[in-house]
Amino acid sequence: MENKFASLVLINANIWTANPSQTMRSQALAVRGDKIIFVGSNDELKRLGLIGVDTKVIDAAGRFVVPGFIDSHIHFLMGGQRLISVQLRDVCSRKQFVEKIASYAASIEAGEWIIGGDWDHTLWGEGESESEGTEDLPTRFLIDRVTPHNPVWITRKEGHMYLANSLAMKLAKVDEHISNVATVEGGTILTDANGILTGIFKDNAINLIYPHVPLPSQSESDRALAAATKYAHSNGVTSIHHMTEPADRNRGGVACDPQVFIDSYSRGKLKIRVKCSVPIQDWEKNIIKDQNQNQNQNQDQNHMLNFGVIKGYVDGSLGSHSAAFFSPYINSVDTPNSSNYCGDIVNSEENLYNWIKSIDSRGYQLFIHAIGDRGINTILNIFERVIKENGESDRRWRIEHAQHILFEDAPRFKKLGVIASMQPYHAIDDGRWAEKILGKERVKSSYACRTLLDAGCKLAFGSDWFVAPPNPILGIHAAVTRKIIDVGDSSDCKKIFLPEQRISVEEALYAYTIDAAYSVYEEKIKGSLEVGKLADFVILDRDLTKIPIDEIEQTKILTTVLGGEIVFDYV
Repeated sequence: MENKFASLVLINANIWTANPSQTMRSQALAVRGDKIIFVGSNDELKRLGLIGVDTKVIDAAGRFVVPGFIDSHIHFLMGGQRLISVQLRDVCSRKQFVEKIASYAASIEAGEWIIGGDWDHTLWGEGESESEGTEDLPTRFLIDRVTPHNPVWITRKEGHMYLANSLAMKLAKVDEHISNVATVEGGTILTDANGILTGIFKDNAINLIYPHVPLPSQSESDRALAAATKYAHSNGVTSIHHMTEPADRNRGGVACDPQVFIDSYSRGKLKIRVKCSVPIQDWEKNIIKDQNQNQNQNQDQNHMLNFGVIKGYVDGSLGSHSAAFFSPYINSVDTPNSSNYCGDIVNSEENLYNWIKSIDSRGYQLFIHAIGDRGINTILNIFERVIKENGESDRRWRIEHAQHILFEDAPRFKKLGVIASMQPYHAIDDGRWAEKILGKERVKSSYACRTLLDAGCKLAFGSDWFVAPPNPILGIHAAVTRKIIDVGDSSDCKKIFLPEQRISVEEALYAYTIDAAYSVYEEKIKGSLEVGKLADFVILDRDLTKIPIDEIEQTKILTTVLGGEIVFDYV
């Protein structure tokens, strides 16, 4: 006889259900197994008699409850590896940069690679440049003396610019002089005034070093996944859309990502719901393998691990000055032909078109990275062409980042059924310096959340972790306030970056819950708190919809529940 009692109930709560078709606010919910079996009032719950002797009861004491947050764009394993590697994100001087690397090198064995880092040279003070024309970028010469026995391959925080020390370049057989290095389409290799490699590699040029970095061991991958999962749960994240990088960028677990998730799931260790993409390069080989394994692994319908998504790139990033624009960058001294440099289309338009048409004809979903206005316009044109040739269908294509649109392209998102997968924290970070390289007029369409929503486009929010914190509370605060982050400059932290692009708290919540679920065809099983859906929810210490918006970032995650199981409790 089936147990009529709930395994878990939540009472005295202020539940934001994300379900406008019923009631947006409720007091109680009940769970049996991993599914919600009741949402309503305390009195209704009591009348139904769902609480038995073995039912776990959580008294929310009026706290705010929302569906489990979905991070729609994340590099999960790379983020986990960052947690167990050298930490450079908050370094604010060249001296501190060297000291942190030196300290980490002293803590590991000779020969071990130093990876991760996530430095941000825009935080470094004035007069820190080693030489003219480097825009404060670090060089291999800066760190060689403290890493003589350890290859270094560390990234700027957005992941499109890397620094190698001389030992790493030697192991990769990359000569010091640029004349001896093959031209890299869609990439940049920086040199100093004498033509000597500085150790900085951008976009496709990073593939000169990546294949020579050892793959992580299973133990290392397991530790990275466990660390990332624990961190995500502490931020209320119960589902992720994981971005697997191209196979030739095979460090940080990127070449092995699908297998890491599959192995973890098969051992009963996977504790976060994963939608895992595979790279557009060699997509047929990757997707067939992944789909077969995924079908075998998910016969019990637990909704923990799914594939079926192909991830591709159009351009680079704003921070590395490699996003593709129609007009040149301003004050861009670290790029070739800086007076007219507009960024790169890193995969040719024809290749992208051929891949996308073929992928679409097979029914797989596409996530395409595009940041600059030319990059976004390029992929919208390709999407429009493929729709005309392949016919109408419910594709739910996504443009990842969609950071700097042409205003006239905003209505095309709705027209073509394209979802903008955006990361609002980037706006309040890039807002410190974006105008300096884009100009006063072009910057106005940056992170245009309000414009896209008003044009009828759905938004799916994420973090892009390791690039930014995987913290939806900070993302909501960023989307609602557009208040530039405080990095020690009291004047900057008071600025609002394009206030006309602010959105409401509920619009931001939708982008982290039901609309994020919709963006991968999962709105019927998650994203809102409804009977029959997965019991993923988060208890917060304050009602985000009622407090002053400047207090949003102070909100704490008290409890995270995944499939009816408490996976995080604030102490």
